[in-house]
Amino acid sequence: MALTLIVINFKTYREATGDSAVALSKICESIASEYGVDIAVAPQAADIRAVASAVSIPVYAQHVDGVGFGSFTGHITAASVKAAGASGSLINHSERRLRLADIEASLRACRSEGLRSIICTNNVATTRAAAALRPDYVAVEPPELIGSGIPVSKADPEVVRGSVEAVRSIEKDVGVLCGAGITHGDDLRAALELGAVGVLLASGIVKAKDQRKALEDLVTGV
Repeated sequence: MALTLIVINFKTYREATGDSAVALSKICESIASEYGVDIAVAPQAADIRAVASAVSIPVYAQHVDGVGFGSFTGHITAASVKAAGASGSLINHSERRLRLADIEASLRACRSEGLRSIICTNNVATTRAAAALRPDYVAVEPPELIGSGIPVSKADPEVVRGSVEAVRSIEKDVGVLCGAGITHGDDLRAALELGAVGVLLASGIVKAKDQRKALEDLVTGV
């Protein structure tokens, strides 16, 4: 497991769609190499192949469904994102909420294809439940703070601290990522001090006027 992992979710932002997704991924790869940090990107499903072909850093899908080959029109399968070059997937992001049974199915699908998994949660209780499923990571993100610019590590540090303690009491090999409102190096440093192994963020980097500068500012927190 990486000592510090930075996962950048491209969501469906214009600034990270198509050619722009590839351009931002190259910036992430450059910063990862220059500063010696682990950075992964999560572009839209349609952009995974282009991004994975252009960079060597890990590429995550934003979502996979717990289905396999067959009559599942419109679903996103773990096999398809792996074939496109993904090495993992987000599961249960607050903007793509799933029922528990669906979370388990998506996680099984990821495992069947050898994909790493990040289950997103919103509080200590759901983090504890997610950890029991043994994903690679859980990412705690109170929905009200997503995109707010207010980092959960400062607005509600007990959510992060409590999540870390809950996970350690259940599955020590599951890493905790801190999400929601992460923008600056101080935010990353605060998350690490609370016991997280990294962060999951989006708009703070993707929608920045200078994406490289914003990412450089973030990694100074390592």
